[in-house]
Order: sequence, then structure tokens, then C-alpha cells
Amino acid sequence: MNIDIKSAHGLIPAIIQDSETKNVLMLGYMNEESLQKTIETQKVTFFSRSKQRLWTKGEESGNFLELVDIKNDCDGDTLLIQAKPVGQTCHTGADTCWQEPNNQNFGFISDLEETIKTRRENADSQKSYVALLFEKGINKIAQKVGEEAVEVVIEAKDNNDHLFLEESADLLFHYLILLQAKGFELNDVVNVLKARQK
Repeated sequence: MNIDIKSAHGLIPAIIQDSETKNVLMLGYMNEESLQKTIETQKVTFFSRSKQRLWTKGEESGNFLELVDIKNDCDGDTLLIQAKPVGQTCHTGADTCWQEPNNQNFGFISDLEETIKTRRENADSQKSYVALLFEKGINKIAQKVGEEAVEVVIEAKDNNDHLFLEESADLLFHYLILLQAKGFELNDVVNVLKARQK
């Protein structure tokens, strides 16, 4: 690792990122000794500026940060440490030092799930397509997923990539609706896939 801690006055910032959710959990500072201890013990260890000593995250609370990977930035003066948190990261009891939950997020797909949820919950005030579909019940929603799946298969056998992608989007959209109708989210499916990983 090409990192020059001495030229950075003996301390460099270390950004801690959850290796799975990719959320930023906290920021700490490391010196050469704490970096070496992190590598040796596989538990993230900082140099505490307030305590003026090495401090392994979780040494008192048990909420360790188990090391997964260490990367340095292009200037060689900041570390990105990916870790698996054991419990909450922040001393306040929050998942992150920004008081945000450390939930898996799929970007636009998570936003779309939230939109579907909002439309379902506000079905009386706005008769959106989603609200109407939920009104028709699980059988209609499941039927729509089946129809869209067949259309994806048909377009997959054709050479029109645009139609294939359009039908794929329709299938994914209706599948997200079906998941919510059954009381689940995409993250529940992802957890099943993770459990199967060998």
C-alpha cells in the first residue's frame, strides 16, 4: 500500500464503509501503528486524538468493525476501509455517525419501491395505476407479473433490443408491486440469494 503517513503529520483520515451496504459508517484517524494493528488483528483500530492512544473500535462496547479491505486514495493521504460492523457504529447507539440507518439501498430501485408504497398507502386520494392494481388484489397483480414475464420471453427471442428492455422494465416494475402485495421488499429476495452464495 502506497501511503505516506509521516508526511501527513503522522495521522491520516480513514473513512469506514460497510462492505455490504456500501454506506459510510464513520470517520477516524490512523497512524502507522494503528494501521498495522488493524491489519494484524483484522479489527479496525484508530489513533484516538482525544485519548492520545490506539483505540480499537468496539474495545469497550463489543461493536467491532471487522476488516474486509483497505484502499488508499489517489494522493496516498486518505484510507477507505471496508468493514463488517458488529452492532451499531456510533457511540450514540446509531448505525452510523450521521444518525442514519445502515440499510441496504438499491438507489433508483429503492426509490421506486418507496413510490409504490406511497401510492398504495394513498390509494383513496389518488387513483394511480399502482393504487388501482392494489385494489384489484393479489390475483390480478400476480397475473400481470405472469403476462409481463411472457412478453419478456417473446421479446428475448426477437432482435428488437428496445422492446426487450421495455418489457423487462415492465416485468421488474410489476414484480416490485407483487413483492409489496405479499409484504416483502427487494432486500428480502437479496437476502435469500446471499444465503445461497457459496
